[in-house]
Amino acid sequence: MNTKDNQSALAETVEKTTPIKEWLVEYVGEQHNPEDEQVTVEMIVDTVADEFPEFLMAVAEENWIRGYHQALTDVDEVQKAYSEAAEEPDQEDGPVN
Repeated sequence: MNTKDNQSALAETVEKTTPIKEWLVEYVGEQHNPEDEQVTVEMIVDTVADEFPEFLMAVAEENWIRGYHQALTDVDEVQKAYSEAAEEPDQEDGPVN
């Protein structure tokens, strides 16, 4: 996700579609008191960061670990593909005499 996508995700208004979202949107709305009465993802993140930083740290750590693991997997796959390509005879040169 690039920064522009992240900014648009943070700006999304959160709908009260579940009981926890209803509670969280109401709580964050009381804390931020937005003029348009719309609570965004960014407002929720800011509130949770202020009031429950341990939760966000746990999520961030898990996200980092998963990203790091995926990067290592990607490196292994690229190395495997490179090794396989290097082992194949060059098809453009024609038969070797």
